[in-house]
Amino acid sequence: MVDEQGRPSATDGLVRRLVNEAGITEEQARELITFLGYDWASLIREARFLVGKL
Repeated sequence: MVDEQGRPSATDGLVRRLVNEAGITEEQARELITFLGYDWASLIREARFLVGKL
């Protein structure tokens, strides 16, 4: 996603970091952010939980 000036949104960086560090899909990362907000500890914990379930 991009903002009004065509720059990547702040969420995009967090999504990329979560995808790279936890090995989840971009869609999963965006869903976690929607549900949990921007708290990194919560996001990485739940992302790792998802990976364990796969």
